[in-house]
Amino acid sequence: MAVLSTPNKIILFTAVVLVLLTLGFYMRRDIFMTVPFPVLQKNLNATRILVCGGAGYIGSHLVRELSTQPDYEIIIVDNLSKGHKKSIPKGIKFEKADIRDKLALDRIFSKYKPDAVMHFCASISVGESVADPLGYYENNVAGTIYLLQTMKRHNVKYFIFSSSAAIFGNAKEVPIPDDAQPNPINPYGYTKFVVENILASSENAYGLKYICLRYFNACGAHESGDIGEDHHPETHLIPLVLQVALGQRDSISIFGDDYETKDGTCVRDYIHVTDLATAHIRALEYLVKENKSQSFNLGSGEGYSVKEVINAARNVTGHPIPDIVEARRIGDPAVLIAKSTRAEKILGWKRKYNTIESIVASAWKYHKTHINGYND
Repeated sequence: MAVLSTPNKIILFTAVVLVLLTLGFYMRRDIFMTVPFPVLQKNLNATRILVCGGAGYIGSHLVRELSTQPDYEIIIVDNLSKGHKKSIPKGIKFEKADIRDKLALDRIFSKYKPDAVMHFCASISVGESVADPLGYYENNVAGTIYLLQTMKRHNVKYFIFSSSAAIFGNAKEVPIPDDAQPNPINPYGYTKFVVENILASSENAYGLKYICLRYFNACGAHESGDIGEDHHPETHLIPLVLQVALGQRDSISIFGDDYETKDGTCVRDYIHVTDLATAHIRALEYLVKENKSQSFNLGSGEGYSVKEVINAARNVTGHPIPDIVEARRIGDPAVLIAKSTRAEKILGWKRKYNTIESIVASAWKYHKTHINGYND
């Protein structure tokens, strides 16, 4: 874990104060207990995995991949505020609950006795986090604290955290290496950074073992076309571009075409959601086998520009997809991409979807048969 600079220590202290204010009188004393986690047997056979946020976009693809492997028993916890019950495969256990509900968590842990937890149920909109920072600290940080407290009470040791490359802010080195210094610049990034620090502290105090996976833009859809991306409102580039091809909007906006990039438009990492799911499974396997906490970046190392994404969508759909160049958005960096050197070396992770065309084609397969998403 990187050593925090003095400014980041101040930021972290401020964030924790906000969390404590949010928790208020609902805070339990067991957050301060120092009873360690027991050491579990390193055996993945019939491992019970609690997937928090398993009906959401990334979580549902993780569940789909995990369900094809016989060594896992899956239990989904989701409050369905952003997730979709229709995304859950038949036969998978599902509990509608919020991770901020301690009584519900205790009941679920007592009922299923999970061996590991995978956490996907954070709020993820940068703009929304700026407008409602307390709401983001409550859900992303306080909710994770409740989840970790429940794990400790029920002797669950292993935790996979779906973090974000947003913890790096405007990184000095691009592509962003695994050992880059965190420097979040918005409340969403701060919440992920605070949780990563809480995990490190929990390892020191209780013996928790965890892996943090940091990435930028999840995209694409399952190869079956049965599940995919369905956000309300939608803010991600690929589904917005495909909405033009579906006749749901007239054009796609390009915010600035005068950046210092190959075609003047912003360059971003786009990682297929199934590749992300595979990375999370590899992380779980590594964590249980090696019993060692780690953090990994998941990136392409190269990225694609806005124009490249739009052109790929034109090629895939056969639609002209008109675009309109508008003014730059405040705070948009020219390039945001990450390296995945450590994940490739240690986890043996390799991307299956290596081109923007293959990513867009998988998304198109879902969207053209789910024009209104899950319609729920």
